[in-house]
Amino acid sequence: MLQEIAEQPDVLERTITAEREKVIKLGDFLRQKEIDLIILVARGSSDNAALFGRYLLETTTGIPVSLSAPSVFTLYNAKMRLNHALVIGVSQSGEGVDINFVLERAKESGAFTVAITNEAESSMAKIADETLLIHAGREKSVAATKTYTGQMLHFYMLASAIGDRRLEYHKIPDFARQALEVETDVKNVVQRYVFMENCVVVGRGMNYGNSYELALKLMETCYVVAERFSSADFFHGPLAIVERRFPVIMFASSGPTQKGSLDLLNNLRDLHADCLSITNDPEIVKLSPASLQLPAEMEEFLNPIPFIIPAQLFAAHLSEAKGLDPDAPRSLTKVTRTI
Repeated sequence: MLQEIAEQPDVLERTITAEREKVIKLGDFLRQKEIDLIILVARGSSDNAALFGRYLLETTTGIPVSLSAPSVFTLYNAKMRLNHALVIGVSQSGEGVDINFVLERAKESGAFTVAITNEAESSMAKIADETLLIHAGREKSVAATKTYTGQMLHFYMLASAIGDRRLEYHKIPDFARQALEVETDVKNVVQRYVFMENCVVVGRGMNYGNSYELALKLMETCYVVAERFSSADFFHGPLAIVERRFPVIMFASSGPTQKGSLDLLNNLRDLHADCLSITNDPEIVKLSPASLQLPAEMEEFLNPIPFIIPAQLFAAHLSEAKGLDPDAPRSLTKVTRTI
């Protein structure tokens, strides 16, 4: 897991170099198709990448984006009208039975389909009208890291190709390298959480998907019961679970979500909670009992990938500090097949 976390800057660079022209041509094609709905289909970490993709695509293209509920197709056999829809399947292996079934049904219903996967010869790649590859090499770790950020990168490239806003995603590999430099800070801070059994992970906007992903990593590798919330939703009831020393991990970026993060931090300080912030904002660092600080120039639209890297490192090192093996999580396999 640690080796694959460290590979991410190179994976991101390879993916941009290999796939950029294909994505630009796909964007030109989709602009002519009058797409009025985008549906994202995924499970697990890929679903968390899709949650990020929803925020990014809606914000930059103005096209409504839905996260598909595969059971609508696989269990309830629903018929959908998708003539002006783009349906994107997201899977590192490309072998998710339910995801591929949804793509097949979407094509039958008139949608144009795209696969985002790490496996060029996968079933998903054979089904979809177009395939966008993550050039990650084989991912051996059960806990996905480099394929998660590779999927996020493809959403950046798609959003830039389809929408009117040109995103400077070419900066992300270097930002990812800078994020890896906080590993020493991560090793120090995990000692504070060795006996953590429960926590809440909070994020909002572009980093909302990351809150789901870190919670999943903590459950997979550390066996910590981790709930995840939007910082806005956290005020609507869940705040009541917080008591003295209760761990709250926050993705807290500068930009539009900063004020909400500061408001929540002030509430958590009054409750004497133990808050760890992953942030690029000096004000948030000052208010946080513990923090992992990234450079301020990582603005919100470009920081979700570098922000998840300290979180991945945190989960891997916390697992080891707890005497566990993050590369052998109990009850899990690399490819999960559900229907």
